[in-house]
Amino acid sequence: MRTREELDILRERAIALRREGKSRREIKEILGPMSNATLNDALHGVPPPEWTCRANAKDELRAAARELRSQGCAYGEIARQLGVAKGSVSSWVRDMPVHPRLSYEECRKRSAEGSRRYWAAEREVREARRGSELAAAAAEIGALTDREVLISGALTYWCEGAKSKPHRRSERVIFINGDPALITFFLRFLEVAGVTREDLIFRVYIHETADAEAAQRFWLELTGAEPGQFRQPTLKRHNPRTVRKNVAASYHGCLRVDVRRSGQLYRKIEGWVAGVAAGCALSAGQARPVSLS
Repeated sequence: MRTREELDILRERAIALRREGKSRREIKEILGPMSNATLNDALHGVPPPEWTCRANAKDELRAAARELRSQGCAYGEIARQLGVAKGSVSSWVRDMPVHPRLSYEECRKRSAEGSRRYWAAEREVREARRGSELAAAAAEIGALTDREVLISGALTYWCEGAKSKPHRRSERVIFINGDPALITFFLRFLEVAGVTREDLIFRVYIHETADAEAAQRFWLELTGAEPGQFRQPTLKRHNPRTVRKNVAASYHGCLRVDVRRSGQLYRKIEGWVAGVAAGCALSAGQARPVSLS
């Protein structure tokens, strides 16, 4: 058990070594064995050398934590605001002086402001990274062959299109979706499958509070179909208790695509999907593919 005088001497020597640029481990090797708590007390308030502050992915979080701490926020509040462990907050800000306790409302206000500034910068960085990742992934695909269009189109239909059931036999190709890019791809798939545009019937499904006429014009232009191929839009009754998010100008409802005399095409799609499943099963070394039903 060290005396107060010994601890004061230890603190002076530890601070001197720290200012010379020594690491914590080097200080322990020079001054002899001591606990981390003793060394923490000796170096309290003394910033570490710059070379020990290695850059890492959490530097921005560390800066945000120190900013919040400088505003008087407690460890727990900082941890909640930044979504990190309370122990991480402690390691980032323990060398900072303790401010007088703020009121709960003032702390929340300052925390919200600090968090807002952090995410204002971080959101732009993440969006840029997301955009580059999307572009890189899209570049990996490139142009599709007709065979690739048939495979991906059949799988798309089997996920999103109408399917015949044992209790309700109906082998018709009916596809409905609200994504313009997916509708465009499905029309390309039908073209590769040998379906002409004249064999298609379209119908818009949209909420009654939206602009059905504008939506019909949008899908008409996108598909390049004749106006006579579009049936009367189906309007979904509005529920006042529902808070809808799809109310912007970009909302065009969903488009239903029906293929006339499509029983044979439906069976081809089912066969193509079964072929994909069988091929995957064989490549995985399975004896039999998983059933589609």
